[in-house]
Amino acid sequence: MMARITLFGYAKTTRAIAKRFGPCTFFDDKVTVPHKDDDGNLLMPPSLFDPDKSGVEIPSPGFPPNHPLIQKAKNLISEYDLFLSNHGKKFLNTQHSILNTPYTIWISGTNGKTTTTQMITHLLSHRGAVSGGNIGTPLAEMDPDAPIWILETSSFTLHYTKYAKPDLYLLLPVTPDHLAWHGGEEGYISDKLSPLKRMREGEAILLPEMFAGRPTDGFKIPYTSVGDLAEYFGIDPRKIRFEGAFLLDALLALGVSKILFDEIDYEKINAFRLDPHRQEKIVDSRDRLWINDSKATNIDATIQALVPFKKRKIFLILGGDDKGVDLTPLFDALKSYDVAIFAIGKNSEKIADLADRHALRCIVTETLDHAVTAIDKIHTRDAVALLSPAAASLDQFSSYAERGNLFKEIVSSF
Repeated sequence: MMARITLFGYAKTTRAIAKRFGPCTFFDDKVTVPHKDDDGNLLMPPSLFDPDKSGVEIPSPGFPPNHPLIQKAKNLISEYDLFLSNHGKKFLNTQHSILNTPYTIWISGTNGKTTTTQMITHLLSHRGAVSGGNIGTPLAEMDPDAPIWILETSSFTLHYTKYAKPDLYLLLPVTPDHLAWHGGEEGYISDKLSPLKRMREGEAILLPEMFAGRPTDGFKIPYTSVGDLAEYFGIDPRKIRFEGAFLLDALLALGVSKILFDEIDYEKINAFRLDPHRQEKIVDSRDRLWINDSKATNIDATIQALVPFKKRKIFLILGGDDKGVDLTPLFDALKSYDVAIFAIGKNSEKIADLADRHALRCIVTETLDHAVTAIDKIHTRDAVALLSPAAASLDQFSSYAERGNLFKEIVSSF
């Protein structure tokens, strides 16, 4: 009899696997003394891991690749491999039971994964489609009888996936992110493109034009802009209510619907509602526009948020924990706008220095409430005040949601 499933990291994804196929053995850095949880799973310190006694090892998606457990593992596969590959099915058939394999659509890229995944699910829900992956539902908790799984797929998951492949792969624009985890930009991009080498003839791949030359047996549909997608799929962007990056997300979602079912439903895509903290428009009592884009935690998201306001004065709140990313491309883009920067958070001095080098106006306010108060004194009906920090929030907040909620709370008082 094979050893039980071994799980690295006592986290949401791995706990869902244990709930479905357990009891399992967990190895987690927070465990110092072996013990069992309420479900009978064995929790062990990493120092006690013996790869020769493990049938298969599955890491939590964000588990660092340089961790000693990863280095020692001999049968390492991803959550995707377990559920969506013949390799995983062989193990499950031996240990548990064979799972049905749905048609899968994987969505990856640096920005827009969640929105695009939600849009596709919205368009295909009447076809029985369900969504999961990085969007919040682990594969172990998804309906095995659903005909279509739409999976928001992180670069972390792709890094560990060796056998599984999508039936349709949608890659959004890729810009540097999580570089330390992936060992640099080349590793990050390589992981994003890794599904291509496993895809078969006739399986569609929507991907940025810059990657069109990458080898694959799949059918590539390259794009550089909304116009490319509109022309290829016969979509009229003027009939879609979204702007900027969200218009691209909508075109990609409609493209998937066109590929699978030859449908372009403008009414349905226009009925989709964005999540909070994604370019939320707020008009105060003096008819001034404020935008809550707190979820913009990297430079590409902020660059995209600026696009609809090319002809307006922009009061831009930037800053937080940028994780050491080079912000120069953002400041190169900002030179094309009439913008005044209000710097907050851990990297506010770094922002001020870059603004000075790019001859851009910048005020270091350090905190969000001070930034909003300063903007309130100069804001007009013809301008836009934009919270799009290009950085994570954890230096001053518990989440981007807390940051965005504070912004909305202050603005609502005007």
